[in-house]
Amino acid sequence: MEGRDSTDGAGVHLRRVFSHGEVAHLDPFLLLDSFDSTDPKDYIKGFPWHPHRGIETVTYLIEGTIDHGDSLGNQGSIDEGCCQWMSAGNGIIHQEMPQASNRMLGVQLWVNLPASQKMSEPAYRDVRKEDVKLARDDATAQVRVIAGSYNGVRGPVGDIAVAPLFLDVLVKPGKTFDLETPAEHTVFVFLIDGKGEFDGQVYPKRTGFLYEDGDMITIGAPEEAARVLIFAGKKLKEPVAWGGPIVMNTQEELQQAFRELDEGTFIRHK
Repeated sequence: MEGRDSTDGAGVHLRRVFSHGEVAHLDPFLLLDSFDSTDPKDYIKGFPWHPHRGIETVTYLIEGTIDHGDSLGNQGSIDEGCCQWMSAGNGIIHQEMPQASNRMLGVQLWVNLPASQKMSEPAYRDVRKEDVKLARDDATAQVRVIAGSYNGVRGPVGDIAVAPLFLDVLVKPGKTFDLETPAEHTVFVFLIDGKGEFDGQVYPKRTGFLYEDGDMITIGAPEEAARVLIFAGKKLKEPVAWGGPIVMNTQEELQQAFRELDEGTFIRHK
């Protein structure tokens, strides 16, 4: 899965790896955007103030800096190795403004919330580089854990409805990395940097792979180091009503959200 080049926000150039068209196969994941540029003009206009409801947005940077703020009063920077995990719940307004960097390399993932939590209070998790757990570092691979657990090491993000696994894995040159996918989970692997070998074929960076329950993931790095992000989440198996930055279960709920935006009653927290 290669996705397509696109623009979003105020004109940010990105690779949209998956979105609306693939949602039926990627439950509970909704959207994955990747950023990889050495030209600030590709991203400096950023993502000015915009709303979300019914989802979680996960922003992870390997290189670069993004300044952010939201209607909860949070503000700061997402820097190299940091992750912003935001649960929009019943409604939040935020902005993300990339800063000029030597390279902007990272992703934003949207994770669906179950119907029982779509109107919950918004929550914000600021995961700093030092919070991300190094679960493995040997001659084969380096594995960092953001959510879930690997090799007995639990990441800093927990208490999420879809019980996510989020690993940042660097497979070293000439080595292979294996991981068995969990049952009842959707598993997606994104090759964010380098070249990786999957099922005997070498793929370039910014390629994604979807796996079934119980598959064995084998990632090779025959020519150079391969860096992959591994996402797994429990399937919600619920209807999806999606309009722009808002994802609910029914069209009625979606229309209500947009009415509240028009009427100025969208934000419920103070």
